[in-house]
Amino acid sequence: IKAQIAQEVENIVAGGGKRPHLAAVLVGHDGGSETYVKNKVIACEQCGFKSTLIRYEADVTEEELLACVDKLNKDADVDGFIVQLPLPKHHPVNVGRMAIGLPCFISATPLGIITLLQYYNIETSGKKCVVLGRSNIVGKPMAQLMMQKQYGDATVTVCHSHSRDLKKE
Repeated sequence: IKAQIAQEVENIVAGGGKRPHLAAVLVGHDGGSETYVKNKVIACEQCGFKSTLIRYEADVTEEELLACVDKLNKDADVDGFIVQLPLPKHHPVNVGRMAIGLPCFISATPLGIITLLQYYNIETSGKKCVVLGRSNIVGKPMAQLMMQKQYGDATVTVCHSHSRDLKKE
């Protein structure tokens, strides 16, 4: 998929179009988030995208972070951006819209998984799906999406570090 995207980007640029630009906003020093964003930067390079990393310390105020989001929204050179989760505890996160199937932004990793399932025409409707992990940014959203008709339409079991007999599941 990345090679296909890279070719499309080169065709766009060769035709006088703009190179896609992804920005990532990283708050604090969560190890998993650092790795995830680093991989996003590498993926951008592989796809021929421009990428920008914006870093804030964990004590950034909500007002400062919202001002950054506003600036990115208004930046004509930026085509998309991600505010990397988890955010420090003083930043609320609402996943209620996704939980009840309303239009919303979907966490990047679960959306990537859904995209791969669709790309490779992997049938999930009516199947059993086991999600390993119950994190707020991957496991729980993945389970929610796999239960919804428009995405997975599957029967979902969530396993985690205290689950017994994972092999059986």
